[in-house]
Amino acid sequence: MSAALEVRGLRTHFFTRDGVVRAVDGIDLTLERSRVLGLVGESGSGKTVAGLSIVGLIDAPGRVVAGSVRLDGRELTDLGDDALRRVRGRRIAMIFQDPMMTLNPVLRVGTQMLMALRAHELLSTGEARRRSVAVLGRVGLPSPEQCLEAYPHQLSGGMRQRVAIAIALLHRPDVIIADEPTTALDVSIQGQILHEMQRLSAETGVALIWITHDLAVVSSLAHDIAVMYAGRIVEQGPADAVLAAPRHPYTGGLLGSVPGEVPPGSALTQIPGSIPALIDLPPGCAFRARCTRADQACAEMPEIAACGEDRAVRCFHPLEAA
Repeated sequence: MSAALEVRGLRTHFFTRDGVVRAVDGIDLTLERSRVLGLVGESGSGKTVAGLSIVGLIDAPGRVVAGSVRLDGRELTDLGDDALRRVRGRRIAMIFQDPMMTLNPVLRVGTQMLMALRAHELLSTGEARRRSVAVLGRVGLPSPEQCLEAYPHQLSGGMRQRVAIAIALLHRPDVIIADEPTTALDVSIQGQILHEMQRLSAETGVALIWITHDLAVVSSLAHDIAVMYAGRIVEQGPADAVLAAPRHPYTGGLLGSVPGEVPPGSALTQIPGSIPALIDLPPGCAFRARCTRADQACAEMPEIAACGEDRAVRCFHPLEAA
């Protein structure tokens, strides 16, 4: 059986007056059904652009310049706009950080869900309403019938985000890409949504890419982790293994900055500096200016290489295995 999603050599560049921004510069991802992949990195690492590139939502001056995106074996990068729209939403969906990027503020929730269903399927109003109520209940919304009659501004932030998740689930897609959908929510609501997404993935078989900067989130949600830095994957592998013994210095720095990952009373690790501008990056490892292990070898770009079972790291001087 083929993977739900296979991404190979994906490159997305933005062509600006100041130069070429290599926002995604050759990433490989494989996503199996019923599994959750955590795509992790600081702001500006390229993870959101990677998600938008996979679903074909890159606008000018950006474009996908190379690579393959195969959904259940079907190549998406070769599809025209109309064919891609028929796939997007039905077979592959995206949940945004701000639910108002999904929801129209002047339409009732029920109207928007009906429109989303009829964009891909011929359904009666009654059948569309029954499916909408069922999906709203599945994401944990109380009184889904009342929710259908509400406008987005009448719902709390957590309820709006659940509605956005429900719309993504309407067509039972093969893959969902979630771009930090719980970042703006309080901790209790965030925990509920994470639990529900994990349960829905297991029950429905949907494969999930969870984009986040928060390793604490993926530690309880993801089966696998891919760490992005400056448009490239620098480490990937099973979540338990990566979190227990990070091999790339950047991953180690991210873990060291999580309060729950250091002994009580110990100072948090701080990664010096910030992600470099992605316009015309100099050759070599993009992390070398922030890395205490960097030397002359790092003036060349390391290839991502296997380092143990199902693990890979892009570094000449990886951290020692625990």
